[in-house]
Amino acid sequence: MISFPSLFRAARRARKGKRLRPDVALFEYHLEQNLWKLHDELLTRQYLPGDYHTFLIHEPKQRQISAAPYRDRVVHHALTAVLEEIFEPTFIDDSYACRPGKGTHAAVSRAQIFSRRFQYVLKADIRKFFPSIDHQILVQQIERRVKDPNVLWLVRRIVDASNEQEPVLNWFPGDDLLSPTERRRGLPIGNQTSQFFANAYLNPLDHFICESLRSGGYVRYADDMLVFESDKRRLSEVREQIREFLGGFRLKLHPQKSEIFPVRTGIPFLGYRVFPDRKRLSRSNILRFRRRIRKLQIAWSAGQVSLPEIQRKMVSWLAHARHGASSVWLETFFANISFRKGDDH
Repeated sequence: MISFPSLFRAARRARKGKRLRPDVALFEYHLEQNLWKLHDELLTRQYLPGDYHTFLIHEPKQRQISAAPYRDRVVHHALTAVLEEIFEPTFIDDSYACRPGKGTHAAVSRAQIFSRRFQYVLKADIRKFFPSIDHQILVQQIERRVKDPNVLWLVRRIVDASNEQEPVLNWFPGDDLLSPTERRRGLPIGNQTSQFFANAYLNPLDHFICESLRSGGYVRYADDMLVFESDKRRLSEVREQIREFLGGFRLKLHPQKSEIFPVRTGIPFLGYRVFPDRKRLSRSNILRFRRRIRKLQIAWSAGQVSLPEIQRKMVSWLAHARHGASSVWLETFFANISFRKGDDH
């Protein structure tokens, strides 16, 4: 994990899409020296994660994003490269977040396949998932598969260094009044390790739904999950069993976002509305993109953004939109977008 070739590969992954950032360029300028320094710190267990830079995003909902220093991101990639080899074979096929060969579009396509086979869907997510992840339970999940004491030391060091997340006060059977405040919980959204830890944390839930409950169909992306059946009453039972199972991991289903409805009405999922015979971009997704275009137009007019950056962002959204919109609609939509210097249009 901490050999120079492993750290070098981790640095290549960490810098992807970020080569022009000042902190990345500075690290790369003295790359060999910085990687050997990390190697020595990890070898002697002197490595200490740096402070996070935190900020809020408001789309699609308000969340706190935490950006680790670049050198820590290199360590995160080195760690997850090792852990993924161990855990990937244990993950179910229908878990789609932050995994090789998966992603949002694969998850949406799989949901559509299930919508053609079953009449009803339970759409659910976990209330404040990342801020609720319990550190002790998470480390225990990793310890079941990983026996190398040095790797486990680094897992604990990164988990323990998690910055403060939004407060979540949930009580579970066996708790006393102070239990929610005494247990450390919460992982920073934005870490490579956090995305992996989330999959490891929910892996038992995936197997419970697929193997113990024997659901008709199941798709999970992060904490957004879909369970398919043709019996609506069966889905009500499944929802209660999932709620009880999650309690053992100190998690709760979101009370307003755990609904059962017919698939023919369309399933809102990952920025699309999924029907058995078609997929549409969600209205909220389109509105968010319009707001982003407006900000880009203002930034372009003020000389605050480059043309290549605008093109990169537009191409990225276009690739996403093509999965849920016709070519005619897209042509009309983009024909009405213009960027002009010196004004705010």
